[in-house]
Amino acid sequence: MLDKIKGGLFGVAIGDALGGTTEFMSEQEIKNKYGQLTDIIGGGVWHLKPGEVTDDTAMTMCVTKGIITSPDDPILHIGEEFLKWYNQKPKDVGIIISQVLTTFTGNWEKAAKDVHYQLSEKSAGNGSLMRCLPIALAYSDLQELEELTIRQSKMTHYDDLAAEACLIYNRIAARLLKGDDLEASLRDEIAGTIYEDALTNEPDCPPDGFVVHTMKWVVYFLSHMKTFEEVAVAAANKGHDTDTVAAIACGLKGVEVGYEQLPQRYKEKILIFDDLSQAAANLAEIRKIRR
Repeated sequence: MLDKIKGGLFGVAIGDALGGTTEFMSEQEIKNKYGQLTDIIGGGVWHLKPGEVTDDTAMTMCVTKGIITSPDDPILHIGEEFLKWYNQKPKDVGIIISQVLTTFTGNWEKAAKDVHYQLSEKSAGNGSLMRCLPIALAYSDLQELEELTIRQSKMTHYDDLAAEACLIYNRIAARLLKGDDLEASLRDEIAGTIYEDALTNEPDCPPDGFVVHTMKWVVYFLSHMKTFEEVAVAAANKGHDTDTVAAIACGLKGVEVGYEQLPQRYKEKILIFDDLSQAAANLAEIRKIRR
């Protein structure tokens, strides 16, 4: 179980660090500059150090820390971690999240709802999906997992599309943690949803920050690429919101294959290696206690 949990957290970080180099570039621009990006080299629009992560992993760690602080009801503690992180003036913060954290006055869902209407009811970004995995890693009870998954999404993203994507994602993660096959888990959880077509066909939308587009590409990469590295490289080279799409896809793939099977050259590059390792151990312990 620890191997799977650690694989999930490191999967997010590896996808983020790899895709951070190509964020906001088009697929053709990436081809022109890198041919095909296969290694974690940093740079890009954020001038990353090799192995430096962005908001995707940072907010995933915020969720993790909130859970570790108060497993029985982590939401307020997750929020405290969000604010601590935001006050450090990180390089990369999504528009929706930035507005919520700037205007927050004590009620997360109210802040998210206010921003939703300020943005002409367009708050279905992928910012809650990119950080939701720790909930599936810590909580084996499906009802508790689903309730917390929705609540953490609604902290910043009022639109139900964001919460629904998080739910589907964490249901798949929950199945993987129980030893289910990724292909079967994807097929069963995606069936009958707006993402079903991506199981067989390449999405006809860009892999951008709209949560529906992000999730379609995540489903496509996971159902068409066999190895962790293939998933990571495909997502990082497709362009647009590469760090987030790669982080989300690699999070699930990392749970499936486990930490030990992740490419060593990727793992050893991650600058917050020790923090991720400790976080995984803490989440595994919480899961064990709450069984």
